[in-house]
Amino acid sequence: MGKGGQSSSPEGPAPTTRDSAKLLDNIPTLVEIRRAIPPHCLQPTVLRSMSYVVLDVSAVIAVYWIWTRLEALWFSWFLLPVFWFVQGTLYTSIFVLGHDCGHGSFSRHPLLNDVMGTLLHTFILAPYFPWKLSHKRHHKNTGNIDRDEVFYPQKKGELAACGDQLKELKDTKMPLGFGLGFGWFVYLYQGYCPRHLNHFNVFDSLFTKHRVGVVSSVLLYASWLLCLVAYALKYSWWAMFSHHLVPVFVFACYMVIITFLHHNEVGVPWFADSEWDYVKGQLSTVDRDYGWPLHGILHHIGTHQIHHLFTQTPHYYLPEATRAFRKAFPHLVRHNPEPVSKAFMRMFNVFVEQRNIDDDTRVFAYQEGNGSKQQ
Repeated sequence: MGKGGQSSSPEGPAPTTRDSAKLLDNIPTLVEIRRAIPPHCLQPTVLRSMSYVVLDVSAVIAVYWIWTRLEALWFSWFLLPVFWFVQGTLYTSIFVLGHDCGHGSFSRHPLLNDVMGTLLHTFILAPYFPWKLSHKRHHKNTGNIDRDEVFYPQKKGELAACGDQLKELKDTKMPLGFGLGFGWFVYLYQGYCPRHLNHFNVFDSLFTKHRVGVVSSVLLYASWLLCLVAYALKYSWWAMFSHHLVPVFVFACYMVIITFLHHNEVGVPWFADSEWDYVKGQLSTVDRDYGWPLHGILHHIGTHQIHHLFTQTPHYYLPEATRAFRKAFPHLVRHNPEPVSKAFMRMFNVFVEQRNIDDDTRVFAYQEGNGSKQQ
């Protein structure tokens, strides 16, 4: 299990992640959980949501402006990694705002959500509408071994369909086995084996009822790539690479780490389709603390349980809603305050060793050491 202790995050103190067998008892209905959440926490406001867009975009512009004045100085090479990390972190905050748009937690106006989400995500090279639809499928099947989108345990019968992809992962012992930021773009291009999905294939069956939105996102994505080429031709390919593509890669690293850690932890159960239900699945997510000041800059993306239970919660109400949930249902809380980088390295190694499970597994949980818990 993750280390014990309490978090000093805005969500308040919380028990650490517990053994899955204990957490499967006394699960309330979704309606019962919702009664414990202050009603206003589920109501986004356009003005407040847009204020975060202005804040984050302004921060990105400010960091870019400062860097373009510093990079001509002799010592700028020493500061370049700092610029990449800071700008990549801000790109991740922009993604979170677009993420709110995709869930309808940015506003109660679908058109505004999709317009803002498309603009925000395209800037950081994320195809908004295709991602929105695959992400929605993830939320409908969270914690389901047979239906979830990514980083789920693979049944041994599925290994043949994946060929060398899983074999190479099994042979990899370092966190770079996911490819970090490269892994994000591989996922966008081909999904997570054996559930393949190309987010740029507008004819995929997942997109059938949303063809206009998907095509619009892909066309805008292509147009933005042309703009980046134009930027490179004007200022240099190195300028385009260092000013934008490397921060995008940093953002992509965040995506891999965030997605993996909020859905994988020792003792947290995964369910076969026959054992799964919505509430159990959403409760099988883990809250993480990214520390000051990242936790706030990333718009509380670490408060994942409430986000999964009630996707209509805007990011700025996640801490308050999480405090209410933890107070009402302390036995359901999954929270690990371990530093994220350390947790990622630890859980990646656990994942590599234990993620191959028997085909008839009904409930699965990772365990410390070399064993895993299968039922």
